[in-house]
Amino acid sequence: MAKPIIQARRRLTSLILAEITLVTYFAYLSFFIVELATPYTTGFHTKFTPYLVIIPLFTFLAALAVGLYESKLRDSYRGIVRRIFVAHGLAFFALMVVEAAILRNLDAHPYYLVITACLNIIGISIFRYLLFHFHALGVGKSRIVILGAGQRASIIEKRMRRSADRKNFELIGFIPVPGDNRDEQGIQHETLLDVDIDASFVEFIQANNIDEIVIAADQRRGTLPIEVLFDLRLQGVVVTDLLDFMEREVGQIVVDLLFPSWLIFSNGFNSQHYARQLVDNGLNWFLASLVLFFVWPFMLLTALAIYLDDGRRTNTSVFYKQIRTGKNGEPFAIYKFRSMGKDAEKDGAKWATKNDMRVTRIGGFIRKYRLDELPQLYNVFRGDMSFVGPRPERPEFVEQLATKIPFYNQRHTVKPGLAGWAQLNYPYGASVNDAKEKLKFDLYYVKHQSFLLDILILIRTVEVVLFGKGQ
Repeated sequence: MAKPIIQARRRLTSLILAEITLVTYFAYLSFFIVELATPYTTGFHTKFTPYLVIIPLFTFLAALAVGLYESKLRDSYRGIVRRIFVAHGLAFFALMVVEAAILRNLDAHPYYLVITACLNIIGISIFRYLLFHFHALGVGKSRIVILGAGQRASIIEKRMRRSADRKNFELIGFIPVPGDNRDEQGIQHETLLDVDIDASFVEFIQANNIDEIVIAADQRRGTLPIEVLFDLRLQGVVVTDLLDFMEREVGQIVVDLLFPSWLIFSNGFNSQHYARQLVDNGLNWFLASLVLFFVWPFMLLTALAIYLDDGRRTNTSVFYKQIRTGKNGEPFAIYKFRSMGKDAEKDGAKWATKNDMRVTRIGGFIRKYRLDELPQLYNVFRGDMSFVGPRPERPEFVEQLATKIPFYNQRHTVKPGLAGWAQLNYPYGASVNDAKEKLKFDLYYVKHQSFLLDILILIRTVEVVLFGKGQ
């Protein structure tokens, strides 16, 4: 058996044993927690011994069932956490059934399994995060080669130049294939591998312990070794399309290279059914009420500062009302604290730019800390906006951008939001090119919209507000 395969199996075995040990420890720790909470049971050192066996066993089987121990698992950390929740949920319900049917004589504390499940989810999630961060036990980091060295492959060289962009993988190099456009638009500074994709490709993949092959050829028809790639996939090597690879690693959908068929056949882009809309509306109302409860003093101070700065002198409102494009292209009136002077758009609509001369002295401060966005809580209460979603644009800009950027109107299939994936990853747009870059993140959000992603965006938005990282 090849040495890399033996090493991979050892790493996987170490991972399984480490997590079983953690689950067993948390099951044991829960005994003390329930004893401290209420003196409900006695003699748990012997009475609860069966739980120290069945809890790790059921948890291991559930984790195995949801793919947490797949040797070629390439999920993001958020995807791993989702699998952890599902695995421990399955284990919890299975344990409830076994407890009711077989272990009734143990008279366990009613909250024992709940506490154990919560500790396991938190503990295993932290453990997996540490593994991802330090790339321990081979988790998170994979060895990849790019099949292609032309225009499509060059996007990796251009967009993923920094080591931080490649923290999840080790790039071995690019393999040119016939049909690649390798003139000025091809790979310029990366490692090019001289490998025959028909004769010696399999030997190269096995000898270099390659985990993943990314298909980035400019011309696919008649140039790719389909049978060889299929055999490698059967051997456990992951074969990934360039679009899926960029989506996973960078968190954006590369509109420049997008095929319409990819939008149709790829996973995600699920419709918002009625139940999901009800949950979203209730959550938005709750969050808006909660935020308003804490920030209303800051809103009063912001309004007073704008009035004293130039509102009193120019007899201009502290609020700014503007028409924006909402879900399904419907226009609505958005409300913000005014951050620009009285006649900022006397010559018509203009892009907001960095160090914009139209921004007032107070306006620069409130834009930096996103205080100008707070009146949009009213739009959330009205249902025009959500807490998380793409940034609403003006109809004048939308009409212009939709003619120049493919798939631009697809961002309007969800409600616009106060915070968003694009707002976190890209500054204020000041051009058509900026709008195209932001659309890549907006489409990623539309495709992967979920409760966990919304929570992640809200947490990172708090960081932006607290540390003044707004653009």
